[in-house]
Amino acid sequence: MADVSSELVKQLREKTGAGMMDCKKALVDSKGDLEKALVFLREKGLASAEKKSSRATKEGVVSSYIHGNGRIGVMIEVNCETDFVAKNEKFQSFVKDIAMHIAAMNPKYIKEEDVPADVKTSEIEIYKKQIEGSGKPANVIEKIVEGKFKKYCEEFCLLNQAYVKNPDLKIQDYVKENISVIGENISIKRFVRWQLGE
Repeated sequence: MADVSSELVKQLREKTGAGMMDCKKALVDSKGDLEKALVFLREKGLASAEKKSSRATKEGVVSSYIHGNGRIGVMIEVNCETDFVAKNEKFQSFVKDIAMHIAAMNPKYIKEEDVPADVKTSEIEIYKKQIEGSGKPANVIEKIVEGKFKKYCEEFCLLNQAYVKNPDLKIQDYVKENISVIGENISIKRFVRWQLGE
């Protein structure tokens, strides 16, 4: 491996939480360019996060977040693979971020598969009625209906929502990023959100 300053390796480690050898390799491959090394590690991390996503999550934490002088409260359970990670500061911070996002964005479900069949059917019927009489071919209507339901999921399914702290990132991508940094599978198990007066 070509020489890369230990200071640069240290900077990359602090930014990503990746291992020292991974940071050094990323910097060598990117010829000392910190930004390129960050992209390299992110891509590598997301690929390894995909592999970890099938592993069992039996540990974790139940956490809460109170917002707006006690006007909104969220309780959430997020699981990981080991008790060690459950106590990890990065994991705890991730859980708080998700709870804060839920307080702000008010999702109804965790993922698209959680939308009850009757709700999905009802939404699809509404979309079809909206397009009725437009004279569009059936295959075009079907695509429009699919697109509208996708928008519904982006509004009401937590994993499909744009992350409130970084709208360029969906929550499911933020979860994957944290899986790659923490090194274990993470799953959002359940949540409940209360709003004063509701």
